[in-house]
Amino acid sequence: MLAALEKAGVDYIVIGGLAAGLRGATHVTFDLDITPTRSRDNLDRLADALRALNARLVDVPDEVAAAFQLDGLALGNGSIWNFATDHGGLDVAFEPSGTGGYSDLIRSASPVELEGVTVRVAALADVIRSKKAADRPRDRAVLNDLQRTLELEAEQQPDR
Repeated sequence: MLAALEKAGVDYIVIGGLAAGLRGATHVTFDLDITPTRSRDNLDRLADALRALNARLVDVPDEVAAAFQLDGLALGNGSIWNFATDHGGLDVAFEPSGTGGYSDLIRSASPVELEGVTVRVAALADVIRSKKAADRPRDRAVLNDLQRTLELEAEQQPDR
C-alpha cells in the first residue's frame, strides 16, 4: 500500500496503530491509517493510488458502495473513509480525533523507512492524543502501552 501511495505521489502522514508500532509500541495492527493533505491535486493522486490497490468502501450499505465514484472530489467530501484493498485495510482520516489534521500532525511527524519507502509518521504523543480523544474501547485498551512507550522514548533522549 505504501508503495502505491508513493508511486502516486500522495502527501500523507501514517497515523494510528502502525505509527505507534513504528514508534516502539508493542500492540499489533493489521491496517494502514493515514491523514492526507486535502488539496484537490493530492486527493486526485490518492484516488489514483486507491484504484491501483483495487480499493473498495467498507462499512457502508452495498448500494452506497456500488454508487461511489472514487475520485478526488468524492474523497474531499468525506472526513473518514474505510477501504478494503487487495493488500489489506486502508483507512483515510482527514482530522483524526483530537487533532487538527495534516497541518497539526506534520509539525511533529518524522520520516521513517518502511518496506523501502520513506514515509512521514505521526509522533507517538499525537497518536496518544488522538486515541484519548476517540475514547473507543480499542483505543483505551492500548493507551497504557502507548504511554509507557512514550515514557521510555523520553528516557532515551539525551538531555537538551
